[in-house]
Amino acid sequence: MPKYTPFKTVNLPDRTWPDKVIDFAPQWCSVDLRDGNQALAIPMSVAEKCELFNLLVKVGFKEIEVGFPSASQIDFDFVRKLIDDQLIPNDVSIQVLTQSREHLIRRTYEAVDGAPNVIMHLYNSTSALQREITFGMSKEEIKDIAVEGAKLVKQLSTSIKSNVRMEYSPESFSDTETEYALEVCEAVMEIWGATPENKIILNLPNTVEWIPANKHADQIEWFCRNMKNRDSAVISLHTHNDRGTGVAACELGILAGADRVEGTLFGNGERTGNLDIVNVALNRLADGIDPGLDFSDLPEVRRVYERVTRMPVHPRHPYAGDLVFTAFSGSHQDAIKKGMDKRGGDEAGDAPWKVPYLHIDPQDIGRTYESIVRINSQSGKGGVAYVMSREYGFEMPKSMHAEMGAVVNEMADKIGRELTSAEIYEAFNREYLSLKKPLDVLDVEFEYVKSDPRTLRCSAKVIFEGKTAEVEGQGNGPISAFVHALRDKGYLQATLTDFHEHSIGSGAETEAVGYIQIKTPDGSLYWGAGIDSNIDLAGTKAFISAYNRSRKS
Repeated sequence: MPKYTPFKTVNLPDRTWPDKVIDFAPQWCSVDLRDGNQALAIPMSVAEKCELFNLLVKVGFKEIEVGFPSASQIDFDFVRKLIDDQLIPNDVSIQVLTQSREHLIRRTYEAVDGAPNVIMHLYNSTSALQREITFGMSKEEIKDIAVEGAKLVKQLSTSIKSNVRMEYSPESFSDTETEYALEVCEAVMEIWGATPENKIILNLPNTVEWIPANKHADQIEWFCRNMKNRDSAVISLHTHNDRGTGVAACELGILAGADRVEGTLFGNGERTGNLDIVNVALNRLADGIDPGLDFSDLPEVRRVYERVTRMPVHPRHPYAGDLVFTAFSGSHQDAIKKGMDKRGGDEAGDAPWKVPYLHIDPQDIGRTYESIVRINSQSGKGGVAYVMSREYGFEMPKSMHAEMGAVVNEMADKIGRELTSAEIYEAFNREYLSLKKPLDVLDVEFEYVKSDPRTLRCSAKVIFEGKTAEVEGQGNGPISAFVHALRDKGYLQATLTDFHEHSIGSGAETEAVGYIQIKTPDGSLYWGAGIDSNIDLAGTKAFISAYNRSRKS
């Protein structure tokens, strides 16, 4: 299509970034309070900014861009509040943005005077589009703007009681001729007097994501390879998400040589948003690298973010979305359950994470196992078994899964929506634990036969088809004795084919759960379940459950 043509980028046939791996966490800089805030329909109040600033500090950001104080009185007042109320930790640098214009630079220095550590972030537009359409200036004139601004930033740096570092951004770096962007950046470095001990931050913004992520990486590698005094600069990335590949562009840019990343929580920002720092940081965690940021309580980070920005996090948002650690598909649910069971549950600690369909442990970021598997009409037996196991402690026998899964799927089909875990338990309780007809037991006692200590006698009072009766029988165990008591009374012909039991809870709260499968004369198989503090009674109840289910059908 002639309307759109690809942006030209550098020629780098010997690129090296594709063969590299990210084996470190970059320096992080949050721009939530500036880039993120300016994109909100209702910008944050000073109080909301303070709350978000405190959260960013708690998460572990050491560099936080707090505003554009020369362009906004609210930003100016907020910066002053941080300083005057001594809200900035000594190991945190506040970053402030200013255009390369004299009165704005001077006003910015007024705002930050007294802060422990300041990053003075100077920028001007350098792209061909901006030069030709917005400013009508030549390359030399645009470079002069950057140089004059750098001179003033350096001159005023000793006029305030703060430790000042300088950052320079050639705005719209990705659609600026890369050779020209380097020329401007090196001119600024020279003015600032950058050295390995006094590095300048060169921020290379993908202000609008015009180019594919791989081409962005080519630009970054070419820049790093061709610049003079590479060891005197921190190369910083600032990607946006217009093509939907902001995270990829950032990560490939790190492979290409960048040291530092600017972005926002959950990718808030203009148009399609800034880089999502949460995403990139937790990708490092998933690679076994300490990200240097603490997202161990990601739900709380999300709550604060949504409250102060009034922006929702999408249900499918990586790591933070409501649905990202859930599985509706039956095969997925079954695989997750098997992986969790093999791992050994919560006791596995830091053992290698190998669970199908879950690339990290949700607990590491404050999510819970209870929300991993959710059930609807598309779900399978494995998901239902997972919910019953993880949330309620019922470890149903494998051959019982299909039976219970069918019960739940029928219920979901009838209701026409996702089922809650409480509804799944209620279905289990209704189908297995609470069936009282046609057979129920009012009282039961077991005692060993004196003449044969291997034989147990059962005496029980039961209700069968609405009539109360006394039954008695013997067997090699409680369930066998109870079955014989019923059979001797002529109440049933079913035979017991399988039995499992386990405990739920601990200490004084421990209860026994029994699962029994019976076979009816026509060859049909039915599972039952019972729970009681007495293990013998749990098994008895399980048999009654199975029998009543066979008569129910």
